[in-house]
Amino acid sequence: MTRVPVVFTGGTISTAFDAVAGGNVPTLDGAEILARTPGLDEIADVVAIDRGRTPASHFTFPALLEIAGVLREALADSTIDGAVVVQGTDTIEETAFCWDLVLDGLKPVVVTGAMRASDEAGFDGPANLRDAIRAAAAPSMRGAGVVVCLAGTVEPADDVIKMHASALDTFASPNGGSLGRVGAGEVTLFRRRAGRRHVETTRAADRVHLITATVAMDGSLLDAAVAAGADGIVVAATGAGNTDPALLAAAERAIAAGLPVALASRCPSGRAGTAYAFPGGGAMWVRAGAFPVGHLCAVKARVALALGLGAGLPRDGLAALLADPLP
Repeated sequence: MTRVPVVFTGGTISTAFDAVAGGNVPTLDGAEILARTPGLDEIADVVAIDRGRTPASHFTFPALLEIAGVLREALADSTIDGAVVVQGTDTIEETAFCWDLVLDGLKPVVVTGAMRASDEAGFDGPANLRDAIRAAAAPSMRGAGVVVCLAGTVEPADDVIKMHASALDTFASPNGGSLGRVGAGEVTLFRRRAGRRHVETTRAADRVHLITATVAMDGSLLDAAVAAGADGIVVAATGAGNTDPALLAAAERAIAAGLPVALASRCPSGRAGTAYAFPGGGAMWVRAGAFPVGHLCAVKARVALALGLGAGLPRDGLAALLADPLP
């Protein structure tokens, strides 16, 4: 039978309401979550790997890279067909993309969780976990890289974002759309991924800061980040890559000091580019030496830049990592 390791890290799927705390707190371990998920025996031989009960907002890069090592070791086993990670959904678009960048095998990794706590009506954890294991075990998923699977959809790690704070169907891929769906006991793929980024590293830069451009915003926050010892900066610009000229001026100072600066759009889809050449326009940012990040959203660009810097990539290597991969 197909074997699928499931790495449990906590998240809403593991929580229940605590009257003393006044909210949901981590309660269930991996074995208890599996016990609430009937029908797994018909899908795969599940190997549980417990990695604690960490809220998704508490993850660090060292912790994520340690989990990547656990996944790498598990997937090296020839009897394993794919793996699942169970975690909180708050940062799943970042964690999944981190693992997608550092893992490069053909066996899929499916990241899942829940939007409702284990004692809420309509607890979605068991269904999501069952779907994720089914996806990890499916031969059609080979080569798909790391994906996110909740509410029956399969989303690529480099595009997926959380669209709603609490809706069950919160995850979507606004640029390329879902890879497929899980339902009626099978995985149906609509398309294949056009390409994947990859970086060989066991560490990430500690201080890559994300700054979101807004109306009437000057360069003081960017200057402060540089003064505080930033390793790199990602700017989530308005529209297709445009900002106040004062923010660009601060970026130019950072670039002149040798700091890598990446330019993304704050929009949920599309990309920052060189369409506008007025002061502060995207063309002026790229001309100043900022890295355009293709269709990556700003939070994913931050992950890629941190890992690229951790790998010691030179400027052209960082540019290649951040750009859209070739089909």
